[in-house]
Amino acid sequence: MMRLLAGAAAAFFALTGAFIFWQGRAANAPTTGPAAPAATAALASASMSGSPELPDLDPPAADPKDKEGRRFARADRNDDGKVSIAELLDPRRKAFAKLDRDGNGSLSFDEWAARTEQKFAQADGDHNGWLTPQEYAATAPKRPKRKICSC
Repeated sequence: MMRLLAGAAAAFFALTGAFIFWQGRAANAPTTGPAAPAATAALASASMSGSPELPDLDPPAADPKDKEGRRFARADRNDDGKVSIAELLDPRRKAFAKLDRDGNGSLSFDEWAARTEQKFAQADGDHNGWLTPQEYAATAPKRPKRKICSC
């Protein structure tokens, strides 16, 4: 039993020593990460030069071809390059108005549930009060078809 404990202790100390040696070498190794972006480099040079002024940095522009750029363009209704609170809330107000049947500016549970019941009735093809897996799968929102080629 003592041999087992002595062997376990020796293995523990050997692994601990190897780990400490490895950490020491890693701390002295040169870093080979990606180069600092221009904005970070400009901030660093401004802070090292003692200058209290920071360089003017433009916010990143949304590329109209990427997903976020297209999403921003949909929200920016008047194409002024900014999204106002009115532009952001307009689609939600329209959806709310569709559900608010009595037009009192608030949704009752019945008004909210009516749309859910309507969707369920449309999905329940055999009108048995239950959705089969096929009927349930049909309730998934339809995604628009993507163009394969813009020829």
